[in-house]
Amino acid sequence: MAGTINKVILIGHLGDEVKMHYFDGGNSIGRFPIATNESYTNRQTGEKVTTTEWHNIVVRNKLAEICEKYLSKGDKIYCEGRLKTRQWEQEGQKRYTTEIHVVDMTFLSTKKEQQDTGNPTPPADTTPKNSISEDDDLPF
Repeated sequence: MAGTINKVILIGHLGDEVKMHYFDGGNSIGRFPIATNESYTNRQTGEKVTTTEWHNIVVRNKLAEICEKYLSKGDKIYCEGRLKTRQWEQEGQKRYTTEIHVVDMTFLSTKKEQQDTGNPTPPADTTPKNSISEDDDLPF
């Protein structure tokens, strides 16, 4: 296979509100964390264990503005993007962060919808419902 691929697909819940930054020239960037969960049963104790992984999401321009307008903490989203690692220096220490730069996103459910149905943790839904991208080539 020629070339390489840098692609990330996540379905998770927003851990905070979208934080926006606006630049001269009309460009904008939005940042927010999402949480993904994995559950399994510990074979030795029989206890159900759930682990949460946090991901730093970055969206730009029009997609960032849409996220700021419609998303809030607790909402469930589907997103596709690529991994990007940044580094900077703070107080003489090198710092690193890994982010998912999202290019396609689908809103799956809102926190309000989950509360209305009385289901605090909805079942996993892998079918995108309201896709923001028109050139969606997903097989489902």
